[in-house]
Amino acid sequence: MPFSDFDELMMRRALDLARLGAGYTRPNPLVGCVITHAGRIIGEGWHRQYGGAHAEVNAVASVTEKHLLPQSRVYVTLEPCAHFGKTPPCADLLVEKRVTEVVVCNLDPNPLVAGQGLQKLRDAGIPVETGLLEIEGRRLNRRFFTFQEQHRPYVVLKWAETADGYLAGPYYQPVPISGELARLAVHQWRAEEHAILVGTRTALHDNPRLNVREWPGQDPIRLVIDKNLSLPPTHNLFDGSQPTVVYTYRHRATTDNVGYVTLSEAEDLFPQILANLHQRQVQSVLVEGGPTVLNSLLKDGLWDEIRIIRSPKHLGGGVAAPHLGLTGLQEQFALGDDQVFIYRKG
Repeated sequence: MPFSDFDELMMRRALDLARLGAGYTRPNPLVGCVITHAGRIIGEGWHRQYGGAHAEVNAVASVTEKHLLPQSRVYVTLEPCAHFGKTPPCADLLVEKRVTEVVVCNLDPNPLVAGQGLQKLRDAGIPVETGLLEIEGRRLNRRFFTFQEQHRPYVVLKWAETADGYLAGPYYQPVPISGELARLAVHQWRAEEHAILVGTRTALHDNPRLNVREWPGQDPIRLVIDKNLSLPPTHNLFDGSQPTVVYTYRHRATTDNVGYVTLSEAEDLFPQILANLHQRQVQSVLVEGGPTVLNSLLKDGLWDEIRIIRSPKHLGGGVAAPHLGLTGLQEQFALGDDQVFIYRKG
């Protein structure tokens, strides 16, 4: 059945609602739900945080005229779940409320769902339509789909560079490159990703905290590559303030919210790290490393998105930023005097 303009408008509303959960639902996907009756919205909701009620539950709860539910049409951005997890199955709830029809943006690739939610609805005699704004839905939940389908986290590379192509001063001396608005944007990006990764040099020279103190949201898991355990224990990464994982070729016991993962020197570094992150249910990682880490991931093609902040400043020398011959520029916008360039694969 072809979808109407009203159907598309309602699903766009559901997608907008889903975005409100960004940074809080991981490792669950972002989901929004809109319930309509006779051409008007009677309820809506979204998945607000991991462990909390799902979008369909919140939408049903928001309906004040419950007697209208059996004549309602439900728009949801992801297939209703069919299994017991932190909450009961949402497909069962829609069956219980005897809704008239359900329109779904994306099917859920999670093996615990994977069509079972739709089957429950259809078995109960509830018609289901799928695929409305499917591309937009996959873009919204690109972290979730990458994790489920490719069995690794979604990888975002980020760096700030000067107009003449440098990201640090001579000998990796930290220098301010981007402006205040870009700094705030970076903290927002950190809040949206599950983990954040730096290499040894960045950790040593910048002594970063890798938190979201400039933006509301949850701090990401801190990841650092320290092959020989050479970083000073007094650095901010080891202050125990948020979960931290160190990837190393040596062995050290976990202490004070800091875990150590011993990798094999005989195998490639980053595939091991990504496999470990998948095992830990980490769905996305923001890489703020220096040129060694960035260039390695670029060379191996182990990235999904690149965000470059380009400042009008000139350094005249220093550590060169990665040199890209990329196509696939998706977005370009200004943040104060800085320009942001976003590339995505596919």
